[in-house]
Amino acid sequence: MPLALFALTIAAYAIGTTEFVIVGLLPTVASDLGITLPMAGLIVSIYALGVTFGAPVLTALTGRIGRKALLLGLMALFVAGNGLAALAPGYGLLLVARVLSAFAHGVFFSVGATIAAGLVAPDRRASAIALMFMGLTVAIVTGVPLGTIIGQTFGWRATFAAVAGLGIVAFLAIALLLPSKLPQSAPARLVDQVKVLGSGRLLLVFGMTALGYGNTFVTFTYLTPMLEQVTGLSSSAVSLVLVLYGLAIAAGNLSGGRFADRNPVRALIALFAAQAAVLVLFAFTAGAVIPALVTLAALGFLSFASVPGLQLYVVELARIHRPTAVDVASALNIAAFNLGIAVGAWVGGLTVASSLGLEATPWVGGLMVLGALGLTLISRQLDQRRPALAA
Repeated sequence: MPLALFALTIAAYAIGTTEFVIVGLLPTVASDLGITLPMAGLIVSIYALGVTFGAPVLTALTGRIGRKALLLGLMALFVAGNGLAALAPGYGLLLVARVLSAFAHGVFFSVGATIAAGLVAPDRRASAIALMFMGLTVAIVTGVPLGTIIGQTFGWRATFAAVAGLGIVAFLAIALLLPSKLPQSAPARLVDQVKVLGSGRLLLVFGMTALGYGNTFVTFTYLTPMLEQVTGLSSSAVSLVLVLYGLAIAAGNLSGGRFADRNPVRALIALFAAQAAVLVLFAFTAGAVIPALVTLAALGFLSFASVPGLQLYVVELARIHRPTAVDVASALNIAAFNLGIAVGAWVGGLTVASSLGLEATPWVGGLMVLGALGLTLISRQLDQRRPALAA
C-alpha cells in the first residue's frame, strides 16, 4: 500500500477521535460549563447533524476543487474547529466549533474513499478503502479512551487541543505524502441527491440505517454517567471500559461484513433482533459490574456489525432503482448514519431529563432498533415481490 494511504488513515483517526471522544467527557463538560447532562448531550447531536447536512451539500459545492487542495483545506478547518473548542469559554461557542469540525468530517469521508481507491490497482481498491476506515475504528479503540483520560486529568479543553494537534499531523502527512495530481470524477450535483431522495425504496433503507445504527447512541451518549452513577465504576475504570467497548466494536465491524456477504437483509434482521434483546438486557444488568461488562461487550459488537450490511444493501437497491446515482445513494446513507446518531443522542437526552432517568436509556434504545427491524421486514417483503412484478 502506498504511504499516501497512511496519511488518509491518520486523518480518519483524528476525525474519529473528535467525533466520539465527547461521549467520555459529557459529565466533565456539563460540570465545567454549568449545564445539564441532556444539554451536554446536544453536543453529540449537533456534530452529527453537521455531518448529515453538511456532507452532501459541501461535497457538491467543492466538487471542482483539486482533491489534495480540498483535503488540506478540510484538515485546516478541522484544526480550526477543534482549536476553537479548546478555547471556547462557553456552551454556544463550543457548539459552533463542533459544527465546523463536523463539516470537515462529512466532506472528508465523502471524497476520501474515492481518493484511496484511486491510489492503488483496481484489485486492491477495497483493501485501500478498508485501510483508510481503519483509522476510524482504531480511534474508537484508542483515541476515545486516551482523550477521556486527558480530559479527566487536565480538563476537557486539553482533549480538544490534543485532537487539534492530531489534525496538524494529518495536515502535514497529506501535504508530504499525497500526490499533487489525483484522479477526479465529475462533481456530484445536488439534483442527483434530490433524485435519490425521491425513491421510496431507498428512503426506507435510509430509515433502517438511521434507526438501526442510531439506537445505540441513546445509551452510548450517556454511557459514562451511567457506568459511574448506576454501575458504580470510578472515572479511571470507565476509561478501561471504553477500551473494551471499542474492541468489541472493531470485532463487530469486521464480522458484520462476513454476515452480510450472501444475504444482507437476512443478516440485518438477525442483528437487529439480537441488538434489541441485548439493549433490554442491559437495562437489567447495568447495576452489577460483571454482568454489565459482558452485556456492553455484546452491545458494542452488535452496534457496528450492521454497518457493512446497511451500506451494501443501499448500494444493491440503488443499482436497481437509481442506477445513475449509486455513489450519491451511498453518500446519503453515510448521512443517514449520522442522522441516527443525532436522533439517538437527542432521544437519550429526553430520556435522561424525564422521570425515567439514565436507567431507561437501554430499553428506549431497544424500542428504536425494533423500528429498524420493522422497516427491514417491510423491505424484505418488497424485495420478494420484485421478481413477480418484473415477470
